Amino acid sequence: MQRRPLGRTGRTVSPIGLGTWQLGADWGDVSEADALAVLSASADAGVTLFDTADVYGDGRSEQIIGRFLTARRDHGITVATKMGRRLAQEPENYTPENFRAWTDRSRRNLGVDTLDLVQLHCPPSAVIDADATYDALDELVASGAIAAYGVSVETCAQALSAIARPGVTNVQIIVNPFRLKPLDEVLPAAADAAVSVFARVPLASGLLSGKYSASTQFAANDHRAYNRHGEAFDKGETFSGVDFETGLRAVEELSDAVPDGLSLPAATLAWVASRPGVTSVIPGARDVRQAEANAAAGTVDADLTGFEAAVVDVYDRLLRAEIHPQW
Repeated sequence: MQRRPLGRTGRTVSPIGLGTWQLGADWGDVSEADALAVLSASADAGVTLFDTADVYGDGRSEQIIGRFLTARRDHGITVATKMGRRLAQEPENYTPENFRAWTDRSRRNLGVDTLDLVQLHCPPSAVIDADATYDALDELVASGAIAAYGVSVETCAQALSAIARPGVTNVQIIVNPFRLKPLDEVLPAAADAAVSVFARVPLASGLLSGKYSASTQFAANDHRAYNRHGEAFDKGETFSGVDFETGLRAVEELSDAVPDGLSLPAATLAWVASRPGVTSVIPGARDVRQAEANAAAGTVDADLTGFEAAVVDVYDRLLRAEIHPQW
């Protein structure tokens, strides 16, 4: 796979990364052996960005990544973790003391002295807008606890606020055929500011894999079963906020526009990765087959013009009115 600059850090990362929420919790059970196999398959396929968070399995995801990288010398992988959800997401909890405690815990989990990249984990807008937030993050960089920082966001307005900050390396935001709003302003603004964009939830929690039907059942500990309407956290994190049945209809139409020789998820990941301003797409994987298929999308060389036209048409007809105003 090619490499793309990670903001102004001097690092480069692969256009397809690996999201590791699945390896921690909330997606059914994934054994440590399977998790390590996913990490290995991804690295072997050229993936050089692992995205995690301190709350994925209460640190389990970070710990498994740490053990994997310790055993793999000269791995060349950038680990982007996240912090800020160990307490209630209220502005008063985003203090320098908590930032230090959270990053120290992640350093222990990952077994490193300096974290490659730490992202605030979808904090309230007041935190993203506050000068004090970036003062505290700059202090962590100065102390050597972290090498760089960014912000994972829910809304385009939050992304634009973070992009305007000179110390921000990246923003992480949902971008997929069900979430086109970031293409309007966020991606151009990030490109102009040399801020990287990580496109998260690129397959809409697996809905864009094309393998689900109206009869699909998810495990009780899978957020796709318990958070469809935002019962546990922002509903936009589950199926990108799209009603499941409407999403199935959209998937059926998009599947008809996939170029010959490609699957719907491969076309989707390749299309998102090709959007100007996107640095890396971070799909998750629960097994080696998924990890290898995701990574292969980083080398797709197909004409996606027809697929893009279908994406825009389906979004405008089925999703825009409901989705565009919310995030």
